[in-house]
Amino acid sequence: MEQLCCEERLGELGLEKRRLRGIFLGALAFSFFAKGFSGSYMKSMSSQIERRFEISSSIVGIIDGSFEIGNLMVMVLVSYLGPRVHRPKIIAVGCLIMSVGAFLSVMPQFLMGRYNYERITVSVDNSSTSVSACSPTKSEGPPATDATETLSTVINAGCEKTTNSYLWLFVLVGNLLRGIGEAPIMPLGVSYIDDFSKEENSAFYIGLVRSSGMFGPTLGFLLGSFCASLWVDLGVVDIDAISINPKDTRWVGAWWLGLLICGAVNFIASLPFWFLPYSLPKEGENGNLKISHLSVQADPCKIEPPAQPQLKFSEAVKDFFPAVRKLFGNPIFVVFIFLTILQYNSLVGIITYETKFMEQQFNVSVAKAIFLIGRYLTSFQIPVSKRKLLFVILPSVLAGAYFACITFIVAYLLNLLYFTCSCEVLQVAGLTAPYSGFKIIGYETEFCNAECSCKVDQWDPVCGENGITYMTACFAGCKSSSGAGRNMVFHNCSCVEGQGLGLGNSSAVLGQCQRESCTKAFPYFLALQTACAFILALGGTPTYMIMFRSVSPDLKSFAVGIETLGGRILGGLPAPIYFGALIDETCLKWGTKSCGGSGSCRVYDTKEFRNVYLGLIAGLRAGCCLLYIVLSVLIMKRFKADGKEMTDIKNAERSTSKEIDTANKRDILPGSRTSEESEETYM
Repeated sequence: MEQLCCEERLGELGLEKRRLRGIFLGALAFSFFAKGFSGSYMKSMSSQIERRFEISSSIVGIIDGSFEIGNLMVMVLVSYLGPRVHRPKIIAVGCLIMSVGAFLSVMPQFLMGRYNYERITVSVDNSSTSVSACSPTKSEGPPATDATETLSTVINAGCEKTTNSYLWLFVLVGNLLRGIGEAPIMPLGVSYIDDFSKEENSAFYIGLVRSSGMFGPTLGFLLGSFCASLWVDLGVVDIDAISINPKDTRWVGAWWLGLLICGAVNFIASLPFWFLPYSLPKEGENGNLKISHLSVQADPCKIEPPAQPQLKFSEAVKDFFPAVRKLFGNPIFVVFIFLTILQYNSLVGIITYETKFMEQQFNVSVAKAIFLIGRYLTSFQIPVSKRKLLFVILPSVLAGAYFACITFIVAYLLNLLYFTCSCEVLQVAGLTAPYSGFKIIGYETEFCNAECSCKVDQWDPVCGENGITYMTACFAGCKSSSGAGRNMVFHNCSCVEGQGLGLGNSSAVLGQCQRESCTKAFPYFLALQTACAFILALGGTPTYMIMFRSVSPDLKSFAVGIETLGGRILGGLPAPIYFGALIDETCLKWGTKSCGGSGSCRVYDTKEFRNVYLGLIAGLRAGCCLLYIVLSVLIMKRFKADGKEMTDIKNAERSTSKEIDTANKRDILPGSRTSEESEETYM
């Protein structure tokens, strides 16, 4: 009877453990989704944050790099010591920290007041509906009379709030917290799965979790597209009164709205982990459960949980430096680290500034650019979901190295075709194009808008009938107008020479001129981008297979931490900063803050922008191609065709199984062998 009772209790306990395994897998999949969701959303909002705080691209790069700083602060410690702590609770704390970071980043929206975009001063006569942007030079001195009034002007009401210039620090600190919070999710979650799963099920579970998480980046970009199409002061300002559209470089979307959603999602992701146990027994095994028969009064079927190991810091770190020497004494691992650093640099540069590149190069709105990036991200999901198939097709390290090398070189050659998707420079009078007409007075030549009092630091562009963009209607010499808001049309523009109308009889409309060649080249750019993304994703799994089969099984966890640390501290951190600084050098016209000082860039030299952006990516990936070739040569020398490779692999697998049974001797992360791509690509 007693034996039957105990067997029944063990059966109930087994059912409970299976239920807990399912809860953990579901919770981890949702946490992967949450971190990818918030990470991709923050990337998509980089241009909106730049315009809202009127900062340069290099400062945006610093904000973006703060995520890497937070991540690397705890990544190695988590990877090395993580499996010896209560992993579910540490993951819960991480998700909670990400939630706090997202909510903290929203604070400036409620501290800065309304967004006042840069506009010119125009005047209207009460006796007519005509509005003039060209005011005589003499009229600049005396105040306006009762017959004139300001229709739209640069608002200086908030100039006394000088601290607004530094409120972007809230976003930086929030992003830093997101990096700290994300660090434990991948290594601790993967090791926890590997501890309770069978050898044949571990890869399946991890692949299932990651496949579920892949929807996060896609939905994050789609949410970014939606928020970018909404006005920043949603529900506070009358949209019909706004004279700019989402294609305008002064447009700022509701960047803060998505962060509220991201914070809520991360908070929800933290909840299940608080109720999960320290560890779970291996699938199909009850070896760790003991039945107590100590006394008659005690419960004869009492189940004793496995003892929780005590963490001794001195014992945990005593092998740290020998492990580092062993890893960096492996030439394959060293080359792999340099390859990771270069790939991180190119990848982070692409993701951070791609929306800005598409907007400036192809004249599309930020919302559309973000939406398209979210759509082509789905091409990553197909090869990642076929991870197990790739392991079957490429059973050897050497075959995997050849496959990864070939796919990367093919993607690199396709990358070079980006330069053929050219687009002419935006024709801006006085910046990239000369004025079309001059007035000849006696023996002197005078500019067509000399009679107007135009301020060179203003940007409120109009497009003339001649296809040239003017910085303001004043610079076009427009004397009158009709309509209001976005539909305003300026007439009698002395600098615009229309076909058959002559100089001074043409009109201009609000906004920059469209560039036809950009519209035609955009579909080819998207096709190349999708093809490159698909091919690079195919080669991602074999590349990680190289690392995991080239290091000792007991160092796999540590190798993941070192690889991630190296990639992020030398790639993810500096890349957005120097990409942004070089992009700033191609700016033709900087905006002006309402209280004075330089703001964000309004228009770039698109040719120089393209050469800098694509040239940096091509240069970094050229280095990757060389390292792939070196890696293939090293692997070919190490793994001979005489069967040594398979012997090494079998020995590694036996060693891994032994280490699982003797986890108290050494900390490993065997589940990492299924590979985990760099997570901020999240993306």
